[in-house]
Amino acid sequence: MLTLMKNLKIAAFIILAVLGLAITTTAAEIQVFFSPGGGCTAAIIQEINQAKSEILVQAYSFTSAPIAKALLNAHKRGVKVSVILDKSQRTQKYSAATFLANSKIPTYIDNKHAIAHNKIMIIDQSVVITGSFNFTKAAEEKNAENLLIIKSRALAARYNKNWDEHKAHSDNYLEQN
Repeated sequence: MLTLMKNLKIAAFIILAVLGLAITTTAAEIQVFFSPGGGCTAAIIQEINQAKSEILVQAYSFTSAPIAKALLNAHKRGVKVSVILDKSQRTQKYSAATFLANSKIPTYIDNKHAIAHNKIMIIDQSVVITGSFNFTKAAEEKNAENLLIIKSRALAARYNKNWDEHKAHSDNYLEQN
């Protein structure tokens, strides 16, 4: 297991270097999860529950009731939560879009791209959750997926900048429906 974690840290370092990110002297803390049944949803909820100031979300498919409820609970305790979704979420059965928007969580639709295929959360400008894992029950229980939780302010800043760029061309969900 230690060898696996060491290899994952090396792989993450290489990926970050290739992306041109500035690597600080403090190594990023990285956790990895796999599905089905690998605890991805629980890990996401744990991070949401620890959020203190802000959670930014981009999702291609978002139907997970437990994750949506965790975001609502964070919102209720004063955490600023904002969500950008792919345009398919306007009509997808069981989409969390209406639940989130009706709960007064700012929810936007990224109409600019053929597919807004991001699956990320940025928490407190210091934690990035990313991977192939969609925020869905199927991703947790049926699909072969991966999820990384990376604690790095430098990486979070890059993701935050990208999130802001997508929000700038996204439309308010409630104004479209």
